[in-house]
Amino acid sequence: MTGNVQEFIGGIRLGEVQSFKGVTMWPLFADQSGGVTYVTLGEALEQGFLRVTEVSEGGSVPELAVLNEGDVHVLLLDGEELRGAKQNRMLNTSILLKPHSKTIIPVSCTEQGRWSYASREFSDSGVVMAREVRAKKAAAVSGSLRAGAGYASDQGEVWDDIAMYSRKLSAPSPTSAMRDVFAAREKDLDDFQAAFRLVDGQQGLLVALDGRVAGVDLLSSPAAFARLFPKLVKSYAMDALANDKRSETPSAGIDVAQAFLDAAGKCVASTHRSRGAGEDVRLEGQEVVGSALVVEGCVIHLALFRREKRSRGDEGSMAGWAQRRRNHG
Repeated sequence: MTGNVQEFIGGIRLGEVQSFKGVTMWPLFADQSGGVTYVTLGEALEQGFLRVTEVSEGGSVPELAVLNEGDVHVLLLDGEELRGAKQNRMLNTSILLKPHSKTIIPVSCTEQGRWSYASREFSDSGVVMAREVRAKKAAAVSGSLRAGAGYASDQGEVWDDIAMYSRKLSAPSPTSAMRDVFAAREKDLDDFQAAFRLVDGQQGLLVALDGRVAGVDLLSSPAAFARLFPKLVKSYAMDALANDKRSETPSAGIDVAQAFLDAAGKCVASTHRSRGAGEDVRLEGQEVVGSALVVEGCVIHLALFRREKRSRGDEGSMAGWAQRRRNHG
């Protein structure tokens, strides 16, 4: 399966480049046959057949319970945030829920200062976590899997990064919630969303910030990608807003984009059983870290990130896990 993912990366095609305020973005396309039909988290919640709750009355920070009562698969995207219950959470990896299934999913807290019920069930927060949070989390989850500890993130690192965005963007939150940071910069984020257009048949995007590739998100379904496109643009735009030098940096060239994909294709890959359908393939290299959700031989979601310098998960540290257990048990 790992060889299939690397071959898939080698076949990714870049569309016509778009740029805005230091952000360079290429639409992505990929050819692959087959694949299951699915809808996004937001669609399933809107249609009323998906329920997301705490795993118990007392709750557990690193896990949530998801009941899919529908006849179709549902994609939960890496970094996608759920709002409500005892505290907001984000997905630690992409998961494809099977029809008529109950699944326990691995998550991270994105709201440190609350541990009380705001609602009994979660809703779609409208947010995919900022790119740097996702990049460091991807490395931490891969480190956790290598250590045999499952899909755990470094919760302390997640909280540190949320505090960094809040500070840099002058967006304090009474509960240290990342969603409040997004809300505080909504107008700026809307400007980025308006600047980038969705291309017919587009399945993904490759984004460069400050002249360097920041990451890739690519889905098997153009319809699902179109639904998630605004969230993903804002995820990458958060990094641009946090970097006050973005207007001074030249746009990245296509050679930089292709070099990143080439490096991703050479990553060391390891395959793990997904919490939902299919397999979770982890990708790790000196410059790139990420994952691919593969179901029935089809890459449902590919997430790649530039490896960040500070990531305690790279060293297999479980300090964040221990801290999380002490704080909420």
